[in-house]
Amino acid sequence: MTTHFPRVEHGKGYAIDEVEAFLDRARDAYNESGTESMSADDMRSASFSMKRKGYSPVHVDAALERLEDAFARRERDNAYAEKGREPWLAEARTTAQVILNRLARPDGERFRRVSIIAQGYRRKDVDAFARRIQDYFTDGESISVDRVRSVVFASERGGYDEAQVDAVLDAVVSVMLAVR
Repeated sequence: MTTHFPRVEHGKGYAIDEVEAFLDRARDAYNESGTESMSADDMRSASFSMKRKGYSPVHVDAALERLEDAFARRERDNAYAEKGREPWLAEARTTAQVILNRLARPDGERFRRVSIIAQGYRRKDVDAFARRIQDYFTDGESISVDRVRSVVFASERGGYDEAQVDAVLDAVVSVMLAVR
């Protein structure tokens, strides 16, 4: 079965064969008809090579976000059936507390910094977004999963380590999906 996403007319898009293979594996895993197990985290961390006239990244990413939501719902429902609702929510609360502990650090010190000659995320931008996430967890302020998924930070020399910031944002998305 071939998935049809718009192709990039000029420039590069996601490698069609890689996207198709990944989606075939995801479909089989979701339907439990294959041997491979996949999770919402696998949807979030999927990456593809860039090729001329490939699939539109915007469209593929939107489909992956919908798949991530579906896998997360199924994981939550399975965990409820296996462990019960309270243990699942307790695990999500524990993860949320770990996130809050990191985000409670002072501005400029929330994450590891890259060397002064390397580019990282602009600390001021990350710190401002971190305060929004704190408000979500502590005060119930509104922020959507899509906003967390799509946040973009400017770069600066000596900024925050991108991989570390991205890992925390992934954990935030996991908690948000777990308690939906």
